[in-house]
Amino acid sequence: QVQLVESGGGLVQPGGSLRLSCTNSGSIFSLYYMGWYRQAPGKQRELFAVMHSDGTTTYTESVKGRFTISRDIAKNTLYLHMNSLKPEDTAVYYCNAAGVTTIQAQFDIWGQGTQVTVSS
Repeated sequence: QVQLVESGGGLVQPGGSLRLSCTNSGSIFSLYYMGWYRQAPGKQRELFAVMHSDGTTTYTESVKGRFTISRDIAKNTLYLHMNSLKPEDTAVYYCNAAGVTTIQAQFDIWGQGTQVTVSS
């Protein structure tokens, strides 16, 4: 069984930085992608950053230049580095991963979510 566990959220002032972590466990054979979503109060969950299977990354305009995804394969961890945070970045942040396990079962799973609040 594959699981994702997130950490690193919290309260930060505008202009500040945070790093979120998403650690996967289980018998993963290959990943199609790993991505970060966020959901602000009263809004739909939105995908804003993706790391594709070849390691390339894609960002929405709202975070491009401020947020960066990186991955530590040895630690089975995906990171989201967030800089120049704005109040409108306040949301619950979720990581998502899709791929195939070692027994060839496909999966599409979510982390539990972590709150990021940007406020003075």
